[in-house]
Amino acid sequence: MDEVECPHCGSENPSDANFCSVCGGVLDRTDDQHTENLEAIPFDPTEGPILVVIRGPNAGSRFALTAEVTTIGRHPDSGVFLDDVTVSRRHAEIRRTMTGFEIVDLGSLNGTYVNGSRIESSTLADGDQLQVGKYKVAVVYGDGDGDGD
Repeated sequence: MDEVECPHCGSENPSDANFCSVCGGVLDRTDDQHTENLEAIPFDPTEGPILVVIRGPNAGSRFALTAEVTTIGRHPDSGVFLDDVTVSRRHAEIRRTMTGFEIVDLGSLNGTYVNGSRIESSTLADGDQLQVGKYKVAVVYGDGDGDGD
């Protein structure tokens, strides 16, 4: 098996590795067998709370949390439209509360996860990661920090 040299520390790593086993640095990938690295998404902190798709077919998509209730699902009328069979038509809702936001699973088949734990409902904090079907979505509050002010 070929090895890849880490550009950061020079140690040898298996050719199928994405990160250096010694320093954790990102290994240079030149083949098509690995996940694509996305460019950083510019974020204007004044645009308020948003959801950013970080894994899934439409990675990089952003959805503003401006409504009192934002629907998530495979239904085309969803506020956050995630088009994959692992997502229920009406999967979950994000509701604005007096203190921020909460996510509520709507009885979806595959469940809704916050930071790796399956939930029925959960409050959301800046930086939380949601999993809906095969999609991973980050919660970003920005200046509209979700505290109801």
